[in-house]
Amino acid sequence: MTPVLQVDGLVKHFPVSRGLIRRKVIGMVRAVEGVSFEIARGETLALVGESGCGKSTTGRLVLRLMDPTAGSVRFKGEEIANLDKGALRRLRRHMQIIFQDPYASLNPRMTVGEILMEPMVVHGLHSAVERADRVRELLDVVGLLPEQARRYPHQFSGGQRQRIGIARALAVNPDLIVCDEPVSALDVSIQAQIVNLLQNLQRRFGLSYLFIAHDLAVVKHISDRVAVMYLGKLVEIADKKTIYARPLHPYTQALLSAIPRPDPNGRRKRMLLAGDVPSPFAPPPGCRFNTRCPYAQARCREEEPVLRDAGQGHRVACHFFETLPAPAAATALGEVSAQFTARLAAFEAAKQARA
Repeated sequence: MTPVLQVDGLVKHFPVSRGLIRRKVIGMVRAVEGVSFEIARGETLALVGESGCGKSTTGRLVLRLMDPTAGSVRFKGEEIANLDKGALRRLRRHMQIIFQDPYASLNPRMTVGEILMEPMVVHGLHSAVERADRVRELLDVVGLLPEQARRYPHQFSGGQRQRIGIARALAVNPDLIVCDEPVSALDVSIQAQIVNLLQNLQRRFGLSYLFIAHDLAVVKHISDRVAVMYLGKLVEIADKKTIYARPLHPYTQALLSAIPRPDPNGRRKRMLLAGDVPSPFAPPPGCRFNTRCPYAQARCREEEPVLRDAGQGHRVACHFFETLPAPAAATALGEVSAQFTARLAAFEAAKQARA
């Protein structure tokens, strides 16, 4: 079966220029460098990493909200990099995005009904009466009331606004949704509601998600596979059980060791990284992680590693992953999603109490 999305060798460089009219290019910011992955129908691939590693840029390249420098993006087997504006507009009906900030992503001058109707108007879907019915249906799907269609975004809370953003993404019946950190701007209690909603919608409509996030507890709860990104490159990709139980790349091990434990009396050794993330304007030679890696050797500073097969679909970009010591965080990884599970349980209990 053809994957919904296939990304191969995706590259994005941003020129850095100077001068009064900025004509002289002095270098390139290498935001995304050779990223490859695929997403099946009904699957959630989580893209994780530190701020500035290129996650959101990758999401925008997938939707062609910006043009790639190089590489291939195929949606249902069709290459989208060279589509003209008309063909791209028709394709975008099937590829939508949920933005990170629910306050900035909604037009304050439009009512919720107008916001939800707009994509239908753009793509010429339904009659005026059918659009009004569709708005009521969408609001019901995301847990809002039909009469709220007459309100403006400022009359809603952050969680309600994110529900409106989700409803807008669903308005044109997409196959793929890029979730660009959809819960990071929300309160912890609201995060559980939104993630629960996204999972229910995925099961109901067979959606595929590219889920960009920082919170590894949320990622473990919602994802099927996890791709770890560092300084514009993928360093590890595997199914979520493998990543959380047996991380092979030192950067992945460090990320997982930083997850707080729900037990305040618990103690475990963290893997602390030295230094800061290098600039994507001048990444280090060889492995991009070598300046912070506690296991770096001479080869790491000279030769760039490629994603290698570690078995059962697990791929790692590390020269020495077979010989690295077992991660100290592995014994605590079973507790990673305990906090988030508790959030969901509290939400469901409160919901039943109100009923």
